[in-house]
Amino acid sequence: MTGFREAVIDLAAIRHNVAHLRAVAGTPHAMAVVKANAYGHGAVPVARAALAGGADWLGVADIDEALLLRDAGIDAPILAWLHDPDADFSAAIDDDVTLGLSSVRQLQQVADAAAELGQSASVHLKLETGLSRNGVHENDWAEVFALAAALERVGLLRVDGVMSHLANASAFDDQQALECFERGVAAARAAGLSPTLVHLASSAAALRLPAARFTMVRLGITIYGLSPFEDATSADLGLIPAMTLRGRVALVRRVSAGAGVSYDYLWRAPQDSTLVLVPLGYADGIPRQASGAALVHIHTDNYPLVGRVAMDQFVVNLGPENPGVAVGDEVILFGDPATGAPSATDWADAAGTINYEIVTRIGPRVTRRHIND
Repeated sequence: MTGFREAVIDLAAIRHNVAHLRAVAGTPHAMAVVKANAYGHGAVPVARAALAGGADWLGVADIDEALLLRDAGIDAPILAWLHDPDADFSAAIDDDVTLGLSSVRQLQQVADAAAELGQSASVHLKLETGLSRNGVHENDWAEVFALAAALERVGLLRVDGVMSHLANASAFDDQQALECFERGVAAARAAGLSPTLVHLASSAAALRLPAARFTMVRLGITIYGLSPFEDATSADLGLIPAMTLRGRVALVRRVSAGAGVSYDYLWRAPQDSTLVLVPLGYADGIPRQASGAALVHIHTDNYPLVGRVAMDQFVVNLGPENPGVAVGDEVILFGDPATGAPSATDWADAAGTINYEIVTRIGPRVTRRHIND
């Protein structure tokens, strides 16, 4: 491994996961969501792997993320849907980035930018269907659809898609949102719009709610090989976790019974013990909330993290005897549980959070190394 902090990203796993998910969903189109640096996995290499696996769209949160992909030479369709109130849409339009829009204000801003460029902008209208975030509320559909149709007639934009997002709160809530979305799509068509890309389902609904698939699904956490469900593992879903987070043993220390470990002495050795120091901490995205609760993999066994996670390091207890661990040995924090290592979900459970956060929060000091390109 390179250095003592490393996230190894298996691009073959990304390709496998996308191909598998496309086969399950069966929709004409599939978007690979690579926002937030591809959930911490590296936006550009993951985007290329996802396209190689069969995705035909890429999704990001904001325009800067889209332009980063364009600057890397990626020419596949890209959708960006979260914008600064005073965003300059010109660069996105000029680089053929499709824009998800949620208001009359945004429609007018995009139309003004398109007019100045002498181009036509591709847009998807995002509808509010119960998540109470960005999106056009049902009360405003008529106004937004009428304006979009008028701007389309004069050639300033094309409404190529209509989209929304489910809350995944309950089957009842998702059904209510689905019905609201269907009303919105029908209203858009009645207003003279002809969107070909209709998308509501992200990973969870793509797998378990066929009625929400429409013509495209947005695949997020699942392309990274992680499950969006509490009742199904990655393996249950036919997915391979793509990220393995690794460190190295920086110190092996023998302590006596009663010795305190790390800040606040959350843990004291119950007997004479062998401890190892691992130089990753919350500055690298290791959740402080996992103090005393997570496991790591060394050689062929898993060992408990003890004491408080610090900014740059944490401590692991090997037990009363050293099983042959030495300075420089590899420590796997999480990876594919098929190898015997803990999973990102195991770390999420230890920290009281979700696997999405565990991988996305891995910090910039951790080297990303992409394999199987």
